[in-house]
Amino acid sequence: MEDFIALFFPVTCAICGKSLFKNESVICTACLSHLPETNFHKQKENPVSRVFWGRVPLETGTALYFYKKGGSVQNLIHEMKYRGHKEVGTFLGRMYGAQLAEVDHYQSLETIIPIPLHKKKLKKRGFNQAALFGQGLAEALNIKMDTQSVVRRVATSTQTKKTRYKRWENVSEIFYIDNPSALEGKQILLVDDVITTGATMEACLQTLIKVPGVKLSVASIAFAQH
Repeated sequence: MEDFIALFFPVTCAICGKSLFKNESVICTACLSHLPETNFHKQKENPVSRVFWGRVPLETGTALYFYKKGGSVQNLIHEMKYRGHKEVGTFLGRMYGAQLAEVDHYQSLETIIPIPLHKKKLKKRGFNQAALFGQGLAEALNIKMDTQSVVRRVATSTQTKKTRYKRWENVSEIFYIDNPSALEGKQILLVDDVITTGATMEACLQTLIKVPGVKLSVASIAFAQH
């Protein structure tokens, strides 16, 4: 029956557009094998965690892929964010979560928090791409995802063409925590789709670090090296 349905409604790879085989999901095996994995999760100190050195105390940081302008990872994220291919986020989250589950310094995580979108942008897009990735991670790591505690109170303008200082100025006071007592003493993994300068993530981390006893780590689908 599945083969019959696939004949008329083929499920295609989110990258190359070719039909997926029965044992494949979202991205074909060939395309997956060519995506530039970082393997940062295997090292507690790595280029992602170093982005935040001297800025906010972190347990560790990681990213699944390297991000390059015009590259396959950018195209994949655009497919998710702007073409509504939401399965990309949860698929990558489950896949990466399975890898993180095998590493000691991710064993004690208790809560995943996706960087929130402002309610206006969330309404316009219909979903939060960071939450899709976070949901997949939460399922694979068997921990909960919290989309309520951190709130984005300001709709910031696009970050793409801003300098690092301007990016920080743009996001420095846009988050607040609703019911911080619910997060006290928790080991939290803050997630986003792409880390570039880390300004947005740092702003959220600076808000979270005020909660007594929290320990913070970060993860993203992609990391743009400079």
